[in-house]
Amino acid sequence: MTVTVSQTPKSIWMVTREYEGIAGAGGVKDVCRQLAEALVRHAGCRVSVVLPRYGFMDALQLGFQLSSIGTMAGRIGARRYPHLFEVDMDYRGEERREPVAIWEGQLGGVQIYLIEADRYASKRGVYTYTEEDEQEVLWQHRGRGHFDYFAMNVLLQKTALDLMMFLGERPDVIHCHDGHAAILPAIMKESSGYRPYFSRTGAVVTIHNAGLGYHQEVEDLEFAHAITGLPRRVIDDSVIGNGFDPFLAASGYAVLNTVSENYALELQQTPEDSRTGWLGHTLLARGIELAGITNGIDPQSFEPSAPQALGLPHGFNIRTQELEGKRSCKKFMLAQLGNVKVWDSVRQYGVLSGAIDLPLFTFVGRLTSQKGVDIVLEALLRLLQQGENLHMLLFGSGAIELERQMELLAESEQGWGKICFLKGFDPVLANQIYASGDFFLIPSRYEPCGLTDYIAQLLGNLPIVHRVGGLVKVIDGETGFSYVGNSAGALAETMQRAMVVYRRSKGAIERMQVAAVDRIDRQHTWQVVMDAYMDLYRQARQRWQPS
Repeated sequence: MTVTVSQTPKSIWMVTREYEGIAGAGGVKDVCRQLAEALVRHAGCRVSVVLPRYGFMDALQLGFQLSSIGTMAGRIGARRYPHLFEVDMDYRGEERREPVAIWEGQLGGVQIYLIEADRYASKRGVYTYTEEDEQEVLWQHRGRGHFDYFAMNVLLQKTALDLMMFLGERPDVIHCHDGHAAILPAIMKESSGYRPYFSRTGAVVTIHNAGLGYHQEVEDLEFAHAITGLPRRVIDDSVIGNGFDPFLAASGYAVLNTVSENYALELQQTPEDSRTGWLGHTLLARGIELAGITNGIDPQSFEPSAPQALGLPHGFNIRTQELEGKRSCKKFMLAQLGNVKVWDSVRQYGVLSGAIDLPLFTFVGRLTSQKGVDIVLEALLRLLQQGENLHMLLFGSGAIELERQMELLAESEQGWGKICFLKGFDPVLANQIYASGDFFLIPSRYEPCGLTDYIAQLLGNLPIVHRVGGLVKVIDGETGFSYVGNSAGALAETMQRAMVVYRRSKGAIERMQVAAVDRIDRQHTWQVVMDAYMDLYRQARQRWQPS
């Protein structure tokens, strides 16, 4: 007799290193929170999320309380905790345990658990060292990943499983986000301490970014074997190149997906997979096809008709074409950038002339080669040499060499008055830049999905994108502009094409703005996207039902 599962999964746990409103470094935080809340609101699921309590987080101020989970009292760092438990974290040739305590709270109907541990409390950044870290310890270079990243990931995953057992929770599905949580399904199914308890629990692993450097791999196979507790056969079977790869380890125990249909195709059917170290093709050779689910967005989270929530100086409504407030947002931003000023959390290089009728191009994000920032620099130089009259506002931080090039261009004679670079980050300022811009540049070399194109569209800022990965959702000439062949020349030509439309037809720009928001409302809300994840959850549950 075969037992099948037809009922909808109701108990979902998520394991992640970031979550919007608590700790974040990229788009993963937004996906986790918005999907979790959509599952609660629209599917009636009980959703719990587990992530670390990093040193920059004040758990009490965030609304969390220490839980009574744990069978012992003890110290973590200098503080004594009345309730904690220990997690096996063996090193090669050394049996070890690390104490953890749990904070708990709720956000948007989702139960959130924060893990208190020495490893996390000492970290000022989610994934990398900060400038303050570098000033204290020379080898902790700003932007470099934490030296104990793999142990941080393993502690998160083992603690999450232990926590569920302490609570008596047997989830229908555990949703693991990115390489930081991808080993959990193997640990859950291979360890005799977990296997019977989670015998009916399915697992989904979402690959948010499969690029080299994002796998969370480790080359020391003996260390991986010791600290994960996985059988050596699993470790050896999960090697790509010279390292143990968490995504490959997950493939035998979980349903895998990426964050857009097109990115899934690129990874398994094109040479673009070389950027992953051939992860996609390796999976396909093992008979594993990656599902592709394009990320959604909650339009209400970026609704310009409610400007106070976003920190905008003026409100506007794209759906009803009430756009005078958007023009006022642009005036406000240009007035801010007419002179070099002292900002609270960013540093300004260069100024903008303040001409309201010039097209304002914008960029908000990490300054990395993956995001195509070097391509932006070269394209801007071309346009300046050709005498184009425009404004360019860039906001973010990242690779030191790219920051320096941007600083020099903004303060050069040819860039002064036309290019402004704000180094750093502030979420309210980011919203103001989105709302003030006419065009938003996304020249990524590869892009698993992209959320900034959604945000820009919802705030009336038409994306100009390299047609790759999840950015294919921007329809050229209808909801933005796109180009193939990611060169500075192609980007510059597309920017010029956008400027021609801007100068000749205000009506055409407004029609594109409306069409972009309408497409999001119809196809890309989390309420729509959630259904595809529910199908994955059903597949994951079915995989582990007894027959």
